[in-house]
Amino acid sequence: MLHPLKITSTLSDDTRFSIYQYMLQEKDYFTVQKIAEKFQIHPNVARLHLTKLDEINVISSEYEKTGKGGRPGRIYKALESGITLSFPKRNYEELLSWVLEILDEMGPDAIEVGKRICYRKGQKEIQQLIQDKSLDFDMLSFEEKVNVITEAASLIGYVPEITVNDNGKKSIRFAVYNCPYHNEIAQYANFICSLHESFLRGQFDVLFDVHDFEQFESMTDGCKYCSYKINVTK
Repeated sequence: MLHPLKITSTLSDDTRFSIYQYMLQEKDYFTVQKIAEKFQIHPNVARLHLTKLDEINVISSEYEKTGKGGRPGRIYKALESGITLSFPKRNYEELLSWVLEILDEMGPDAIEVGKRICYRKGQKEIQQLIQDKSLDFDMLSFEEKVNVITEAASLIGYVPEITVNDNGKKSIRFAVYNCPYHNEIAQYANFICSLHESFLRGQFDVLFDVHDFEQFESMTDGCKYCSYKINVTK
């Protein structure tokens, strides 16, 4: 088992962490050359970063099968399972599995309670972020509110995209490419996705007058991302 300090020291390099984030978002295979071009670094430096990420098991590597002969090159891809740090040792993953099994056994009533709690947790996270940044909520512009929700979303990987229709109404689109519950949705997708969506709704409801909150892509249906569209007035 990898020591947590090896993982944190590997990801402490800004360029290396950016490479990892980019690979998570794109969900594709990359050669050393593609990473070097994307981040404008020498291929040897790109190879070093990829090797370091491979050593802590956040990306995988394999030889590319081209069928053209010659020495095959390595290709790399981010692992969707991710990693969990616990230092000192805390068995939160096992506790989570217990809670999910309990919710599943208790059925729809428990899940509705869970959705209400997750909604409040989403609200609280945004309220705390506004407080920590010493912002005056009543004075926030639309763009500043988007910046707040973008910062809150950085770890699960969505960047909101804003569109304005002919009537002046705004739509916010975003895609979750780094699902924090990826390891659990295979067994409990029927309610984990609704709990997470309630959390996201709580976040947006603090900042915007939300009229519609629509999911139009889901990883549980084989899509690359969970994508949402939200219509707001301000």
